[in-house]
Amino acid sequence: MSTAPIAYRSEGIRTVAIIGCGLIGGAWAAYFLSRGLAVRAYDPLPDGEARLRKIVCEALADLALLGGGSKGGAGALAYFPTLGEAVAGADYVQENAPEKIELKQALLGEIDAIAPCDVVIGSSTSSFPASELQAGCSFPQRVVVAHPFNPPHLVPLVEIVRGQRTDIAAQDAAYRFFERIGKAPVWVAKEAVGHLANRMSAALWREAVHIVAEGIASVEDVDRAIRFGPGLRWAIDGPHMLYHLGGGEGGIEAYLNHLGPAQEARWATLGTPKLDAATRTKLIEGVADEADGRSIDKLKSRRDRLMIAVLKALADDTREDG
Repeated sequence: MSTAPIAYRSEGIRTVAIIGCGLIGGAWAAYFLSRGLAVRAYDPLPDGEARLRKIVCEALADLALLGGGSKGGAGALAYFPTLGEAVAGADYVQENAPEKIELKQALLGEIDAIAPCDVVIGSSTSSFPASELQAGCSFPQRVVVAHPFNPPHLVPLVEIVRGQRTDIAAQDAAYRFFERIGKAPVWVAKEAVGHLANRMSAALWREAVHIVAEGIASVEDVDRAIRFGPGLRWAIDGPHMLYHLGGGEGGIEAYLNHLGPAQEARWATLGTPKLDAATRTKLIEGVADEADGRSIDKLKSRRDRLMIAVLKALADDTREDG
């Protein structure tokens, strides 16, 4: 006896449940509201609602600067005292619990028991594979990783990863949903620790730490090298396209033929540092020097202000290309 395939909700998603209302969940809520979606939220902490509304207010102000139009607003945000009430009536669920596997498994199992089987459940996890998250679910086929990059209301990237028991149609439904609301989803075809972007970030930081530990350059100079060098290019093109351009008229094939051996020689010298006491001290003192007394809030505000300017420039480029 065959089972009919499930038509997962995607194009018709109008209401999203946000489960876990910290910085990530709050930023998600703000973004969904800005795209005209209704948000039903829940957090087990007693100050969950007040914290959520503060984060949403600040994030919506950032989004207004982008000119992305606040199609929704705080009026479309409803906070509920129980998980069941928040999930009821949702067309999509985004889980944002702390990075503790047992906690996430239990929470996703509860959500799975409440939400209709055609509702995709996405997790914001930055590290756990969907296959582990599905353990307590009766309908594991609709559970995906939908991992944002911080801050989620500004950075377009969302990594969509399926687990061993995830229906590919559920991954596709999540991908199409995020694409429709203006995000830049990427389809991750195979599970890996840290998914995709965090793995690449980890590879870069590993070498950055090695350079500092070996005394090749200071923390500040490493950061300056990225900010005023490859970081500027990475906002426009990814590494493969940049090497394609680096190959001249022959593109990536010419680059590989002529400079591939030199690249492999560099790879062979890359470091594998340990975060021992001496290295930690160098990093902490170096970052303190670079921060130069600026608070975390001030540094975040600067980051978000400049990120908004970059996103505006990229949006202008997209309009010109279109």
